[in-house]
Amino acid sequence: MKKTIFFILFFILILIANISLASYSTVQMEVVEEPVCTIQLGENSSFEKKLIKKNLNNKEVTIQLQVTNNEENLKTTGELILVLDNSDSMNDNIDENNTQSPTRKDTIFEAAKILVSKLLEGNNDLKVGVVSFSSNTDTSKEATLEDASLVADLSSDITSLSSAIDNINANGPRTDLDAGITLASNQFTDNASNKYIIVLTDGVPNISLAGNNPYYSDETITATNEKLKELANNNIQITTMLTGISDEDTIASGSTKTYGEIIEEIFGTEDNPTVGNFYYVTDDQVEDTITNDIYNSLLPISQSYKDIVIKDYFPQEIIDNFEFAYITEANIGTISQEIDPTDNSITWTIPELESGKTATVQYTLKLKEDFDSKIVDKLLDTNDKVDITYTGFNGEDKDNSSDVTPVLRLSEPPAVLPHAGTTTILISLGVLSIILLIFSFKKLKDYKNV
Repeated sequence: MKKTIFFILFFILILIANISLASYSTVQMEVVEEPVCTIQLGENSSFEKKLIKKNLNNKEVTIQLQVTNNEENLKTTGELILVLDNSDSMNDNIDENNTQSPTRKDTIFEAAKILVSKLLEGNNDLKVGVVSFSSNTDTSKEATLEDASLVADLSSDITSLSSAIDNINANGPRTDLDAGITLASNQFTDNASNKYIIVLTDGVPNISLAGNNPYYSDETITATNEKLKELANNNIQITTMLTGISDEDTIASGSTKTYGEIIEEIFGTEDNPTVGNFYYVTDDQVEDTITNDIYNSLLPISQSYKDIVIKDYFPQEIIDNFEFAYITEANIGTISQEIDPTDNSITWTIPELESGKTATVQYTLKLKEDFDSKIVDKLLDTNDKVDITYTGFNGEDKDNSSDVTPVLRLSEPPAVLPHAGTTTILISLGVLSIILLIFSFKKLKDYKNV
């Protein structure tokens, strides 16, 4: 009797095990819904979560999280005066030992034309003028406003401005920056929304509107420094690039100060400029400084989203029955490597997403072989929700959330063996009941035959 019962129970366990294993191989997965979860960031940018690939034979789907910054960088608006040094030293070759090498004028003026082109391309809200400065070839006019010349009136015509720059002659004997920036400041109109002065020079100011005797005098140093501050106080944004100083430790003629000391007293330092931005560079840095550093400094507002934090939450049924794995790592920022069991989430942190950039990460959800058969025929949300927080252009912290998510379903087609779970248990109990009934009938028959 005991052996018979043991045999019956052993047979049932084998039957259940076989049916459970067969269930994974026969269960089918389908995608019931494929909505795209979209959260807007500003007018043109957004976060998206969507199902991008389904391998139903392998019982897995691929989901992509993506943040796109489609905001266009704001263009420079207002009026800008380019103040170009046209002293004779601008004709010096950059390579002193090679007379065929480009001159400083070639390098600075070509970079200036590139800067103008980049600023004005597709931009109708900016006008550019050009002023040259050095000192008048007529020494009787030195230290007057005639040390500077208006080369081009305010315009948005790239071709005419480039031509005007090409026609500048570098023949001034000295450097009167005071005259140059004073003449430049006189060109701005009363209704200019923004005012900029860009100074490109290869020399230390040695005369000013305050005088020219002696050259590099304290009077000139003070006058030039005060003029820069005066213009800045009148809401003119000033950027200066200085190059061509071969030995700043040399004492300037007519002064007790070195070139380096005079430069610092007039312009300050790069880290602590007198006004605006100050770039003190070598000749080989000129082009990059003008076309990149100065250009980028003129973009008034960064269109970057900052401190983006995205939390993607998963239902417990997904965590218990599906394997989670990344297909691609986040191309920008960092993301948690595993699902956090405290709140069933992954967290993606992006310190800054610049204009025109897209951040992406992808992961798969694959059905486990030992899945709980209770989820068969249920609608399964792949995600509970997604939360996003970030800092906008104006510094305002924002947050949003969405529970839109793809939906899966598992099903078993009609088969000889049913799927594991409640149905399996009922069938197994039925088989057990039949066997026990046959066994009891046999025992009863034997009893009657006694």
